[in-house]
Amino acid sequence: PAGRPVTAPEFRAAKARAAKLAVVTAYDYTAARLVDEAGVDAVLVGDSVGMVVQGHPTSLPVTLRDMIYHTRCVVRGVKRALVIADLPFLSYQVSPRQ
Repeated sequence: PAGRPVTAPEFRAAKARAAKLAVVTAYDYTAARLVDEAGVDAVLVGDSVGMVVQGHPTSLPVTLRDMIYHTRCVVRGVKRALVIADLPFLSYQVSPRQ
C-alpha cells in the first residue's frame, strides 16, 4: 500500500493503544521490497541473519559490520515500513561498568 513512511513515534503510539502491528524479518533488498509492498508496519533486520543467511549455528558470529550491511540493503528496498535493526551480541554493554 502506498502512503507515507511509518515513524518511530507512530509505531510507539500504535503499540500504546494496543493496535496490532505487522512486523516481518528481512535481510536483503528483494525481501524488504516484497514485505513493504505487502503493507507491513515494520521490517526487522535481525541478528538471526547469522543462521538464516550466513549458515552459522548461532547468531554470535554476526558483527556490527554485518548488521550495517544488511540494514542498508533492507533500507533500499523499503518505502513505507519502519526499519528496525538488531545490535549483535556484545556490540553494547560489554561490561557492567560500561
